[in-house]
Amino acid sequence: MAVQLPYGVTYEHVNASTTAQVLGATGAAGDTLMRLVITVTTAAGSAVSIQDGASFSHTVMAANTPIGAYSLDIMADSQFGAWKVTTGSGVEALAIGDFS
Repeated sequence: MAVQLPYGVTYEHVNASTTAQVLGATGAAGDTLMRLVITVTTAAGSAVSIQDGASFSHTVMAANTPIGAYSLDIMADSQFGAWKVTTGSGVEALAIGDFS
């Protein structure tokens, strides 16, 4: 569930071992993914990827990233549909942006 912040910005938690979680209630082209705050608890399962609708997919954190917290500025608008986040078994993420 996305939480509304001032100025149209929301955040949404993505649990560990999640596949293609849509950001926002439905997500749509034009949504903005501003930042991912990633917490790695197990290095072996630390992979995180983002997907733009059913099209573009990109790994933003590789497996075997050391345990810790990371903040990644994405600052991108979706061109093809809802932003989706996939997390490995040892990592969770907080997505911040403007989601539908």
